[in-house]
Amino acid sequence: MVISLSVVVLLFILAWIFVRSGGLKFSHAVICVLLGFYLASSSMAATIHEGLTATANAVSSLNP
Repeated sequence: MVISLSVVVLLFILAWIFVRSGGLKFSHAVICVLLGFYLASSSMAATIHEGLTATANAVSSLNP
């Protein structure tokens, strides 16, 4: 788990740098996809899923 978490942190930092630099190349997109796969298999996946579900429910209940 320690190796997986450190890989997630490393990939997150790289993705953050790529997004902040303004240019998303193919290699940058691969890093972002790998980050997604590692996040999905980490212990944070359930928390992320619950947060996104709660956000989607809150947005869908808004009346324009």
